Amino acid sequence: MVKQLKSDPVDHLFDAILTLENKEECYSFFEDLCTVNELLSLSQRFEVASMLRQKKTYLEIAEKTGASTATISRVNRSLAYGNDGYELVFGRMKKDGTNEEA
Repeated sequence: MVKQLKSDPVDHLFDAILTLENKEECYSFFEDLCTVNELLSLSQRFEVASMLRQKKTYLEIAEKTGASTATISRVNRSLAYGNDGYELVFGRMKKDGTNEEA
């Protein structure tokens, strides 16, 4: 984990996120917290990660998501060399039946 990331304010934010109970609450909170573009960027990265795990090409991903090759490459690096956060979430989504790629 990046040392600059771990802090009391980030812990406080994550504690707040962990209190959310459903998608509607997530929409309410994240619409207040983020700009539309910030939220769309986060969801785009998550979609890119899902497609990379499905072995889609950069071209296919760029065409479907509108992501730049730089963004796709950055997400690919996170999948390969990151902290396995994507894998943790995708694994749990598959177990819960909420992962459409499963």
